Amino acid sequence: MRNAVLIDPKDNVVIAIEALEAGAQAVYVTADGATHRLAVVEDIPLFHKIARADISRGDKVVKYGEYIGVATGDIAAGAHVHTHNCASSDELKDADAALQDTASAGHADMEAHATRTFWGYRRSDGRVGIRNHVLILPTSICASDTTERIADAVAGCVSFHNQNGCSQVNVDQQVTIDTMAGMAANPNIHSVLAVSLGCEGCQNDLVVDAIRARTDKPVRTLVIQQVGGSIKAVEEGTRIARELAAAAALERRVECPISELVLGTNCGGSDTSSGLGSNPLIGEVSDWLVAQGGTSVLCETPELFGGEHILARRAATPEVGAQILKIVADYEAYVQMFGAEMREGNPSPGNMAGGLTTLEEKSLGCIHKGGHSPITAVYPYAAQLAAHEGLVIMDTPGNDPSSVMGLVAGGCQLVVFSTGLGTPTGNSIAPVYRLTANPRTAATMADNTDFDASATIYGPDSMLELRDRFIDRIIDVCCGAPTCAEALGYTETALPHICNYM
Repeated sequence: MRNAVLIDPKDNVVIAIEALEAGAQAVYVTADGATHRLAVVEDIPLFHKIARADISRGDKVVKYGEYIGVATGDIAAGAHVHTHNCASSDELKDADAALQDTASAGHADMEAHATRTFWGYRRSDGRVGIRNHVLILPTSICASDTTERIADAVAGCVSFHNQNGCSQVNVDQQVTIDTMAGMAANPNIHSVLAVSLGCEGCQNDLVVDAIRARTDKPVRTLVIQQVGGSIKAVEEGTRIARELAAAAALERRVECPISELVLGTNCGGSDTSSGLGSNPLIGEVSDWLVAQGGTSVLCETPELFGGEHILARRAATPEVGAQILKIVADYEAYVQMFGAEMREGNPSPGNMAGGLTTLEEKSLGCIHKGGHSPITAVYPYAAQLAAHEGLVIMDTPGNDPSSVMGLVAGGCQLVVFSTGLGTPTGNSIAPVYRLTANPRTAATMADNTDFDASATIYGPDSMLELRDRFIDRIIDVCCGAPTCAEALGYTETALPHICNYM
């Protein structure tokens, strides 16, 4: 019975897919179908690494066919490989780029569902939404409680708590304005009521002008100081929201090609199962969507660190390849401005408990969400994404709510989100569809899990069978089926900061 996995023939570690005790046999299969047994010399937790052969101090540890760390001591075959004997190294920044991408080219049935459609809302700007919300938009923190009260009073309205909008340096304020404009322009939004206090940096007219630059959908405004305080603002805002919601209710879904979908991909609460199962499954769906003429978006720049050279090799042009390397280098330089290093906070304690040892290992699992397609563009945070563009990257933080918000502000109608340990992350504007390949998490976090992808590791279903089932579920969500986060009303929101408040 197989209880371990060898990901790539070049790897000098295998992954335990069951907890193993010292003296047990790790059983794994190589690409030629041969079964191999490895005597385990110490206890191995679930999803942790086992040395496939002796690894000497200073040697590279290889997983996914790429370097993930350096042995900090001699490691015997069958021993546990983790933070106690493996560490990240600056040398890995210049790892041998001649190592080939291990991506499979076997996608012969990519056109199997080329005629797939979903039922969405065609907006006046030509884009298609999968939800029909009215956004009650707070332009600053000082309007956030007011907008939440308005949204709660009127069915069909959504809002969020905006922690930004005032006391920001110009470049930081512009990112906030761009993000709010992108949220309003997202095709899941029918219309907008923008609410400001009246004296904040993100004045209503600045925000509305930014929205108008992206879309021609209906936008109404309200200024709390002008109407005479919070109670009157809630009363007036509720009246306007009812008018907008009544108009939105007249919209009808129409049949749309799947190529209209701009799909965001994200991961959080990762463990080894993410890179081993659920992220590769997202990658298969991403490749399928790209083949249908859609757009798939990879993000989380800090979690490209150590895998950026692989992505750069897949760039459609040298310019795009250079941009991929630049956003990673710029992010690292930004963190260093504060006397910190990328590896200090990543992987997180939960990631490490789940078997992830170094940031490079985490990143190499993370980038599987991008499948094997060429990368056609790199977008700044919250920039408006183009439809029908294939696989692209957005430069976002690794923090889950803020990276998801960048995707949504860019125009993603739906975000698929993999997790190993479980997460409740949602969003008020776009559905967040969560999956896990960790069977324990699928059971214990069932309230928060939309798709059990553990068969990607344990079978019996093939990856392509799971891909097709996953595509069916995505289309259901596009047609209106609620995700777990939507059913629970979970809408965690965070906007990034470039600089501290003034």
